[in-house]
Amino acid sequence: MTRVLNVWWGGEHVGQLTQDRHGELGFTYSEAWLDRPDAPPLSVSLPKRREPFSRRECRPFFSGLLPEESQREAVAQVLGVSRANDFALLDRLGGDVAGALQLLPPDEKLRDESGPFTPRALDDERLAQILTALPARPLLAGEEGLRLSLAGAQAKLPVVLVDGAIALPAPGQPTTHILKPPIARFPATTENEAFIMGLARAVGLEVAPVEARSVQNRPFLLVQRYDRVVDGGSVRRIHQEDFCQALGVPPETKYAAEGGPGFRECFGLLRRVAARPAVDVLKLLDAAIFNLIVGNADAHGKNFSLLYDVPGPRLAPLYDLLSTIAYPELSAKLAMKIGRRATLEELDARAWAAFAADAGLGLPLVRRRMRDLASRVEQQARSTAEQLVSPGLDRDALERLVDAVKRRALVAAASVKTSA
Repeated sequence: MTRVLNVWWGGEHVGQLTQDRHGELGFTYSEAWLDRPDAPPLSVSLPKRREPFSRRECRPFFSGLLPEESQREAVAQVLGVSRANDFALLDRLGGDVAGALQLLPPDEKLRDESGPFTPRALDDERLAQILTALPARPLLAGEEGLRLSLAGAQAKLPVVLVDGAIALPAPGQPTTHILKPPIARFPATTENEAFIMGLARAVGLEVAPVEARSVQNRPFLLVQRYDRVVDGGSVRRIHQEDFCQALGVPPETKYAAEGGPGFRECFGLLRRVAARPAVDVLKLLDAAIFNLIVGNADAHGKNFSLLYDVPGPRLAPLYDLLSTIAYPELSAKLAMKIGRRATLEELDARAWAAFAADAGLGLPLVRRRMRDLASRVEQQARSTAEQLVSPGLDRDALERLVDAVKRRALVAAASVKTSA
């Protein structure tokens, strides 16, 4: 017996994700979608065609909609399914995913994105309970009325805001924000991410808007979704896909050392797909340099995305920026090497020349961007942290982050001078 999930995009039927009796995934575009010249493909890796896509071809995209690593394991346990069963997980979680899509069983009626909806408001006590529950029960998997999914290895929950207050979405309601509790085994991750994201914005990078909040003296992060457009009282989903999905790379091999994309592949993707490739190539260059300066060693292929909004495909705002070097337990080696060098301390003239070649950019431009961003980071770090100070947040942790980032900015600027 073949199981089916209908794939919907903005109220239109795109195709069907299937699982045969042997457990093999497949995807087929609908005839109506194929016959529409203006209907885009789901992914760069899934171009429109009449022939069905095999598991090998379609799994990187669809599995890429699901949580990863320990979060995937925890969700599978809560739902009583195998962690390797992408179809079963999407069947339970696919009502609201990253981008414009909804994956629904054939007997489930598609709800109009414009509503009306009646979300469930959360008081402080319930919100605090959810923060406690999320690490063991990611996405509140299994709770009545919730079918939500996001990629990533960190606990999180898609939510909506009602007059500024956090609420759980009604069935079928597009979520607008992402709630992220602290990572239990690492101190001050809320302060860390809020600071690094705020610093990125302060130096001119485009990032998803974030807000550090606390409830009952418990900090958490609230991230505004860039793949949603709020128009008056209605919310519209905007399609997106991360670089691993676009390049056909399964999430379990997202790291370059495991076969995932490196900077050469990422820059090449933007040049092929972006509506304004010259603009987005420079944005990716700045992102790579910024991550190096602030010590975000975990910037892999799933931490960069394409956003398919009105101007055409473009590099999505940056997200999940964290100074991972603040935690000695984590590897300090970059997920995507800079010219075959894995740490800031290893960088030299040859490394920067190799990176410029990978990016398809001139070395003088790369040197200028490094010097400029290092200077801006050093200038903006303290004021960015000061704007975050509020009850419930760890001020000492912010101070340590400021000092560490400023030191790295000086080292980064010095590394590029050796290339002059």
